[in-house]
Amino acid sequence: MRDVVKFIKWLFGLIVLAVIALFAWLYFAPPELIRVGSGYAAKIVCSNVFIAGRDPNEVLAVDVQAPGHPLLKLMKVSVDKERGLVSAGLLWTLGKSVAVERDGVGCASVPDGDTGRARQTSVHIEPLAVASQDALWPEGERVDALQNPAVTKIVDDAAIVGTGMRAVVVVKNGRIVAERYGEGFSAKTPLLGWSMTKTVNAAIVGTLVKDGKMALDNKGLFSPWKADGRAAISLADMMAMSSGLEFNEDYGDVADVTRMLYLEPDMAGFAEAKPLGGEVGKAFSYSSGTAVMLSRLWQEAIGDKVKALSWPRTALFEPLGMHSAVLETDERGTFVGSSYLYATAHDWARFGQFLLQGGVWNGAQILPAGFVDWMRQPAPASKVYG
Repeated sequence: MRDVVKFIKWLFGLIVLAVIALFAWLYFAPPELIRVGSGYAAKIVCSNVFIAGRDPNEVLAVDVQAPGHPLLKLMKVSVDKERGLVSAGLLWTLGKSVAVERDGVGCASVPDGDTGRARQTSVHIEPLAVASQDALWPEGERVDALQNPAVTKIVDDAAIVGTGMRAVVVVKNGRIVAERYGEGFSAKTPLLGWSMTKTVNAAIVGTLVKDGKMALDNKGLFSPWKADGRAAISLADMMAMSSGLEFNEDYGDVADVTRMLYLEPDMAGFAEAKPLGGEVGKAFSYSSGTAVMLSRLWQEAIGDKVKALSWPRTALFEPLGMHSAVLETDERGTFVGSSYLYATAHDWARFGQFLLQGGVWNGAQILPAGFVDWMRQPAPASKVYG
């Protein structure tokens, strides 16, 4: 009997040691998948709390945990509103990541923990004049109370708009004819555009092309590229996702895209270092890394860092009346032109109307004539993607 008791004690002690060893491993050397999950949780909660004004627990449950990897169910977050800081980790402590809020440029993941450096990127923005609540959209925010009965019936159908709907805005002949919002959301809630941000980023490039600061046939875009085959990559190739660069856009695991967004402080630098994996201009590869590199390129084309940080607002958002728009940067100050633009549904609709009008707003040609038509044309390497 004593031998049995000794064995049980020995086995129990072994289990305790194994648990301690596992915890120590997860704490001091967490797998990258856990760090990606905590980085994602911290970033999404940070942006939705400080930009959209949403409840952090709701964001964690609905935006992070509900649609994602099973590990995300174990993610916990802590929000310090006074310091503009959000931390997240598996059960609060394992694989911990942080995100910080900065003036004018939203939140940034801080994978190396250097929050001081991340806070160096900010821009003072004078409050924009709020669009008139009395004027009809897009001049103001008012929507015709009568709207369009046929379209209203469609957007009222839950089976059509789908579960998880946050906003539906229908525009016809330059006016909003129907709109509906999900529970907890309204016309005043800034919404994350994810990859719609890529199109906005392309329009920002267009503003620099119009000003003569960039050209679609520019090559040798980054210094290290000039020494190898990447020297042949043009700005147009980048815009068409036809650079030939390797980049894994698989979101199911630790791939290039998730590593870039949540493990790399310099996202553009990470993407820039990728080698060629296909023929330049011939191989199509949808790449968030390419979009972030485009941000780096147009920011460098402007030259002045402060002016570059203000450019999206002064060159595009202000002229269109997109008063809610916030384009976020990474830790090093490069706009995440692949993913991170927040704006209300009304402002997203303004941008859509702007494209429909060929890059013209209130009679002003904001993008080069024909630029939007060029954006719409399927790229030769894709046959579908512009």
